[in-house]
Amino acid sequence: MLELKFIRENPDTVKKAIKDRGMKLDIEELLSIDTKRRELLTEVEALKHKKNALSQKIGQKIAKKEDVSREKSEIKIISQNINEIEPEVEEIDQKLATLLLLIPNIPHKSVPIGPEKDSNKVVKEFGKAPKFKFEPRNHIELADILDIIDFKRASKIAGSFFILYKGLGARLERALINFMLDLHTKKHGYKEVFPPFLVNRKSMTGTGQLPKLEEDMYRLKDDDLFLIPTAEVPVTNMHRDEVIPEEKLPVYYTAYTACFRREAGSYGKDTKGLNRVHQFDKVELVKFVKPETSFDELESLLQNAEKVLQLLELPYRVSALSTQGISFAASKCYDIELWAAGSKMHLEVSSCSNFGDFQARRANIRYRDKETQKLLYVHTLNGSGVATARLLIALIENYQTKDGTVMIPKALQPYMDGLKEIKPA
Repeated sequence: MLELKFIRENPDTVKKAIKDRGMKLDIEELLSIDTKRRELLTEVEALKHKKNALSQKIGQKIAKKEDVSREKSEIKIISQNINEIEPEVEEIDQKLATLLLLIPNIPHKSVPIGPEKDSNKVVKEFGKAPKFKFEPRNHIELADILDIIDFKRASKIAGSFFILYKGLGARLERALINFMLDLHTKKHGYKEVFPPFLVNRKSMTGTGQLPKLEEDMYRLKDDDLFLIPTAEVPVTNMHRDEVIPEEKLPVYYTAYTACFRREAGSYGKDTKGLNRVHQFDKVELVKFVKPETSFDELESLLQNAEKVLQLLELPYRVSALSTQGISFAASKCYDIELWAAGSKMHLEVSSCSNFGDFQARRANIRYRDKETQKLLYVHTLNGSGVATARLLIALIENYQTKDGTVMIPKALQPYMDGLKEIKPA
């Protein structure tokens, strides 16, 4: 959430940010309401000051045994005026709070301006796309040959766009999760947590999914709880309404969770197989840091996510997302996209974002500066480290052989009890 004072003092900056994001929001309406609120507050303060002055005068007159009926009558009228204005102020406060939740974060000055696909900037590439002496199969064909994923039964159980891993497919999924958690906890300094998969409305609002993205979320109406779209939500909200001791910063967490997304409006967009599903597994990375280090922390976060793919020896590229590509709450974001040989396309497996103090303001997460003793908002960051569904696509498509066998990357073999390949069933 942007600070109201910042919007008031920098309206052109906010308007430009909204325009660059391709959004339409009426900032003038918010500023007009804010002006009205401040006028009413000034009026209330003046009335309270007058009321206090009259109360003192009454005290003085009573001490002199003088008549105070006129002053009491004036105080009664002033109190009535205050009582009429204060509910209007409360109503305006609620309206302002609602409008503030709809205003996106300001993109960092380094973020490319423009539509996502046209303006994203490739900043890094790793590895080379594998070359085959045969036409490589896509993951749907390979999954059938290897008998590791059952899309038909998944659909029977839950409907379209759900996954049923089985046999060595389920084992491979578990191996990837354990491999990533071990890497991030043992090599990158993250503390593992295992959070709830359901969160309340306040948590979803704190990280910026609500109110804007509610239609994309799975909600339990009777309890007003939401299935998490990412571990970012519960992990970031671990410190909601808390003051983190400065000496404990930076704080790093990693978490495995299932992730749930309705993907409203996305049907028909590369939805075959594992590419776009309603439930998938992901290992998430979350950071709480001091403001002055947050963009350095974003670069190291990106490197942590990249390391997963480097160890698995999978070719990928990193793109700096444009103003219309970054999320509502993000100030800057990198996407990591794996090359999938059978699908012949790049697949996003990680987004690494710096939110600045945007989420911290919404969730009220602060630290106390030792020197000034002031309470300051932390900066929050998060990234996928990484999501497994598309990772699995790239892994089995890039490591396939002519007969449909899939080789297991060396880094993953210890998590498969030494298994080096998955052969056709």
